[in-house]
Amino acid sequence: MITAKARAVDGPDKPFRAAEIKRRDLDSQDILIEIKFAGICHSDIHTAHGEWGPVNYPLVPGHEIAGIVTAVGPYVTKYKVGDRVGVGCMVDSCGECENCRKGEEQYCLKGNVPTYAGVDKYGEPTQGGYSTHIVVTEDFVVRIPDSIELDAAAPLLCAGITTYSPLNHWGAGPGKKVAVVGMGGLGHMAVQIAHAMGAEVTVLSQTLSKKEDGLQLGADHYYATSDPETFEKLAGRFDLMINTVSASINMDAYFSLLTLDGTLVNVGAPGEPLSLNVMSLIGHRRSFAGSMIGGIRETQEMLDFCAQHSIVPKIEVISADQIDEAYKRVLASDVKYRFVIDISTM
Repeated sequence: MITAKARAVDGPDKPFRAAEIKRRDLDSQDILIEIKFAGICHSDIHTAHGEWGPVNYPLVPGHEIAGIVTAVGPYVTKYKVGDRVGVGCMVDSCGECENCRKGEEQYCLKGNVPTYAGVDKYGEPTQGGYSTHIVVTEDFVVRIPDSIELDAAAPLLCAGITTYSPLNHWGAGPGKKVAVVGMGGLGHMAVQIAHAMGAEVTVLSQTLSKKEDGLQLGADHYYATSDPETFEKLAGRFDLMINTVSASINMDAYFSLLTLDGTLVNVGAPGEPLSLNVMSLIGHRRSFAGSMIGGIRETQEMLDFCAQHSIVPKIEVISADQIDEAYKRVLASDVKYRFVIDISTM
């Protein structure tokens, strides 16, 4: 067994503490990764606070992982010691169901194995990237292009693929008008990616406080949703809307902004159910959809796309002792736009 230093939380209202966790010995196709940086995702906060259901504490969150391969199992063929690699939101799946065979492991019919707060095929609880090392089967590891620094790469493993996947699936590109709801960790990635795909991009944010950033990142237009006139001006405009907000919003108001056959895709995951009037959809054959992360193949595609177009998240690097403070700041929307933990501070 491999001992890793970590930061763990013991309950919904508990602070993070220093901990040691055990990582399994390498199986034949496993690789050992020395984690250099781990991003903080809103999902980490939801899970640590027990907002998405029961949690088996103590918990080590973190599914935006960037590091270096330090050892490989005897049958590993994809990676070698010294490679720059990443791990995202899942570390295994059944590999046999229809969805897995299509390269959509995130939708494994038997349930993928999440990077943390899950149970692996050995019956052990999974623990995430707020730690110095992790062992993962090679099929759930991706290669980080040399042009992307490891600290900036970490948030791409969740925020990047969470926004790339629906933009890719619903065909954002030239001639498409795309709206991004929310200008946070997910939203600022969606803006960059949609712009690079060639779409006309509009940000819909509560206020105009981040307008300058949004325009610099590639948005063509920026509107405040706190202004009722916004919904009148933009009625029926968008082909695709990516809602990155993890809070309850007036869905019917946003549906009114979709054109005929337009689609609103939720990637933010509020802790409470959303309500809607189905007539908001029926009237213009609109669609309401959801999207998770992408599969491993699409995640690698996203990383290569970001490298090609020089897309990186805006980050604030913190030490391991600042995680509790960072969580509070995320909840207060006081970050531009993603916290990344320097694991060397463990």
